[in-house]
Amino acid sequence: MRPNKVKALWKQGKAAVALWVATGDPYVAEIFAHSGVDAVVIDMQHGIAITPERVVECLRAISSSEAVPIVRVPWNDPAYIQYVLDAGAYGVIVPLVNTYEEAVKAGGACRYPPLGYRSVGPNRARLYGGPDYFSHANEEIICLVMVEDIRTIPHLEQMVRAPGIDGFYIGPSDLAVSMGLGPGSEQPDARHQEACRRVLEVAQAHGKVAGRHAYTGEEAARYLAQGFLFCPVGSDVRFLEVGAQAALRAVAAARGT
Repeated sequence: MRPNKVKALWKQGKAAVALWVATGDPYVAEIFAHSGVDAVVIDMQHGIAITPERVVECLRAISSSEAVPIVRVPWNDPAYIQYVLDAGAYGVIVPLVNTYEEAVKAGGACRYPPLGYRSVGPNRARLYGGPDYFSHANEEIICLVMVEDIRTIPHLEQMVRAPGIDGFYIGPSDLAVSMGLGPGSEQPDARHQEACRRVLEVAQAHGKVAGRHAYTGEEAARYLAQGFLFCPVGSDVRFLEVGAQAALRAVAAARGT
């Protein structure tokens, strides 16, 4: 089976850097995949009109590169997880996982028996991963469960032991909202910062990965320096917004505005 580059980096204690696709455009996914990044994440949860069919097209585009294809599924639903893995995703990020039981559900959906309950039928995954996909998929596929609610923090010590999960991925905006704060990835509130540190500490103590959402390369660099091993350095939507605004500023004086 094709080795999972991201998992190999984690085993060495090294961080993996990702780019985030929210438009579901296969050409954008392909450009990102050839940028030198370690992974490309396709966002089914909050992306725009990213249907299962669009996910497959993005996975095909990414497979022309060495980047690892990962999908954030829209919900902790085995049907979504099975679909994207059979289509060739090498990992999933599962949102809104708040308890040990929910973490077990997510991890089990990513693993073939006896480790989990994933049904056998890899379809495109065997073309991308190789004819021995079934024999090694349990070792190579990534499952990160999201921490997005302050009420999840007391359950981390249980959740980290859930079979089949590789670690946590913090959704900082939802975490902030659950605390009565406004959305945003970088929160000045000490309680939010402590909750994020707790996620990192629990993951590290148990040999698991902690990831965290970021919106810029500078922001991601700060998190990586703290010990997080998986952070996006930007998204297609963000790059378009920033690039368009910069271009308009550049010509504003010339056109008298």
